[in-house]
Amino acid sequence: MPPATKRKRGEGQWALGYREPLNKNEENKKNDDGLNVRRRIIDVYSKAGFDSIDPADLRGRFRWLGLYTQRRPGIDGGKTGALPDEELDDRYFMMRVRMDGGQLSGPQLRTLADISVRYARGTADVTDRQNFQYHWIRIEDVPAIWDALEAVGLSTMEACGDTPRTMIGCPLAGIAEDELLDATPHLREVHDRFIGSPEFSNLPRKFKTAMSGCTAHCTVHEINDIAFVGVRNEDGELGYQLFVGGGLSTNPMFAKSLGVFVKPEQTAEVWKGVISIFRDYGYRRLRSRARLKFLVADWGAEKFREVLEKEYLGFALPDGPEPDAPLPRRDHVGIRRQKDGNYYVGFAPRVGRLNGELLGVIADLADRYGSGRVRTTTEQKMVILDVPEENTEPLAAALAEHDLQVRPSTFRRHAMACTGIEYCKLAIVETKQRAMDLVDELEKRLPDFDQPLSINVNGCPNACARIQVADIGLKGQLVVDENGDQVEGFQIHLGGQLGATFGKKVRGLKTTSDGLTDYVERVVRNYDAQRADGETFAAWARRADEADLK
Repeated sequence: MPPATKRKRGEGQWALGYREPLNKNEENKKNDDGLNVRRRIIDVYSKAGFDSIDPADLRGRFRWLGLYTQRRPGIDGGKTGALPDEELDDRYFMMRVRMDGGQLSGPQLRTLADISVRYARGTADVTDRQNFQYHWIRIEDVPAIWDALEAVGLSTMEACGDTPRTMIGCPLAGIAEDELLDATPHLREVHDRFIGSPEFSNLPRKFKTAMSGCTAHCTVHEINDIAFVGVRNEDGELGYQLFVGGGLSTNPMFAKSLGVFVKPEQTAEVWKGVISIFRDYGYRRLRSRARLKFLVADWGAEKFREVLEKEYLGFALPDGPEPDAPLPRRDHVGIRRQKDGNYYVGFAPRVGRLNGELLGVIADLADRYGSGRVRTTTEQKMVILDVPEENTEPLAAALAEHDLQVRPSTFRRHAMACTGIEYCKLAIVETKQRAMDLVDELEKRLPDFDQPLSINVNGCPNACARIQVADIGLKGQLVVDENGDQVEGFQIHLGGQLGATFGKKVRGLKTTSDGLTDYVERVVRNYDAQRADGETFAAWARRADEADLK
């Protein structure tokens, strides 16, 4: 049998007739749909306590409802991956709240603040998928939290697991002066028709969606499984270009354009077609190859489009234009005019770290100075909408009193960090506090540096903080210091650029956590001294001598 045929037979693709589970995860999903765990949490586990939880639910199906056990305190990074789950698990949970498009009303934000204070020891981090993430959640409190969320139209449904995860959208959808089209109704249609449906609750792995008409391309369409990107065709019609197969982690790939034009009213059906291909043709044998990007890489865009049109849509999509280039800064930090004459005010928490009290403050300020509407971004930032011009500076000053900066340094503006060893069972090093300290120190050492510069800090190789597409990407690992001791540190990726290139790894370029600030200061000073007018860090890093990168 030819090697290609062997590989195809062994990938566990349902559409080819191979439906028997080929690993423990697939067996677990076949045994019981992850959505069914909700009833057991309410009826059994919340009443009988942590020790009553079936391990297959605890470390599997709970994710379908946005729950992971968090890391037990005091376990160092050297034991990550070496200890069994039972020893890594704490008796508390991380809970991720689903917030498609990052859109929040005042009552929703106040509810999130109250849950943080009452049930999560005040924790509340905003993620780069526009979610809020809690820690210290007890299983006994989960039904009450769900009741509170659902009363204001929020949930944790499929916020994790092998499911269609939270769909990201532009935080300025419907209000930006320069947006091509408002993706909100199309995103809502997909959510209302398909999220929580058994039709797509058993995928090979997670499925990440972006949908936006934003000219800045703030939804980072290049690294999503599926992305609808606003375009105008040669007839002047507005619609979407379709991208598939993006993702990072240990094998990063940029999404491929299918070269089509999707009419807005076709969005939900096209989304359904793509996720159906993933469900039916996705690789289920190895978890490491189960993301859609591997299928797209093997098939290519032309075959993927052909299968989509002939087997799933039943009609051909017309050819369509590619999106315009993104803006230099894709975030929405600062004070900018809306198309209705009001303004939005985007601000930067410290690498996404917030708390329940601060969420309450933000809700109060949004009510006082705007309409109460708030948005989260894909850069771990937030935006208050609908602010009259005369209120913009008073709001900025009020936010600054709580260290929520509307005009942050370039270091704070572009820094992101994953959860890290504080709570995550996969992490090797500390990230949040390390990143905050790094930003604080760089602001002191380089107060006049103002070029766009992203610094993304990740606690493990999984790239939750998008290290491969940052100017300076820091991947946590254990390194050996000058004394020969094993300590926390980082492998360094330099010059990543969304849609263009992944950050390069210079041979042997690592740093200890203690030496991190000195390293970043050194390389930023080299860039600032050597850059041509308008030259980005990524462009400079590609041409710089290796000695200037070390």
